[in-house]
Amino acid sequence: MIGFGIVRGLLVTARNLTGSYHDPKRLVTVRYPEETLQPNQRARVVPFLVYDGENAGAGLRCTACTICEQECPAQCIYIVKDAVKKPDHLGKPQFQPKTFDIDISVCMGCGICAEVCPFDSIKMDIAYNWATGDRFAATLLHKEQISKPNSYFASVHPDDARETDAARTEEKVKAEAKAKTKVAALTGTAAPAAAAKAGPAS
Repeated sequence: MIGFGIVRGLLVTARNLTGSYHDPKRLVTVRYPEETLQPNQRARVVPFLVYDGENAGAGLRCTACTICEQECPAQCIYIVKDAVKKPDHLGKPQFQPKTFDIDISVCMGCGICAEVCPFDSIKMDIAYNWATGDRFAATLLHKEQISKPNSYFASVHPDDARETDAARTEEKVKAEAKAKTKVAALTGTAAPAAAAKAGPAS
């Protein structure tokens, strides 16, 4: 029958149109911004810095090695290393960035910075509502704005955070064992030397 294909296509269109109003499977959107959907934990938007403990200044994992700045294809990361070492949350002196800025107007969310970081200090955030009327100052995020605790990292990327924490704990245990072995070796060497210096007992 001439035109039957057209009628059948219109019926499919009408069924989809009416179904989008009452079928839960067809409700593909929400009333944004009043309602929002939780992004998938694999989502990546802009980078953020992870710090341990309660103090962002002392617990920052970043050592200002600038690997992420060098590898960034968009060249949106700007780092200035501090001139002096500062104690981290465990009291160990290390370098930290004096300046760590990210231009989110240029960042394309590729995640290369998070992949190349040897200290697990930079990760990709899932926060996506960065709209602003200021094209310049408001899109340049500073260290204080992008520093977030490890607990936040665990809340947005639970699987990745669990693997990262396990790996860091394992490295810490190995480092402590290595340090104890070194101390024991030095102590064992020092004892015979001290005995020899003291000479035979009279």
